Amino acid sequence: MKPYARAQRVSVQIQTAITDLLSKKMQDPRIEMATISAVKLTSDLKIADIYVTVFGDKNKVSDVLKGFNSSKGFIKKSIAPRLGLRHMPELRFFYDDSFDNAARMDELIKSATSQSSETE
Repeated sequence: MKPYARAQRVSVQIQTAITDLLSKKMQDPRIEMATISAVKLTSDLKIADIYVTVFGDKNKVSDVLKGFNSSKGFIKKSIAPRLGLRHMPELRFFYDDSFDNAARMDELIKSATSQSSETE
């Protein structure tokens, strides 16, 4: 048995292809501060959930998602030859808030440790 499922391998290929596309060919100003943080593909390879992180202003999240959604056709057409799949999966874009949650947890830990050191 292979160590990784096919869906996981294709997910990595999709993430790499879209990241390369973002750095070289995408001209939409709405998505210039975005990064692909993860791709989760269904086991039947029909749907790819793509998680996007936005650096800078968090108020631009909806604009970034609109930019990606309006560029779906271009993205699919551009990365399809690299993947070599019979059918290109449907791309769905979501905001990845895990980095925001991690930063908030870090701040909570720092404030808790500073309060405990002040009381000692």
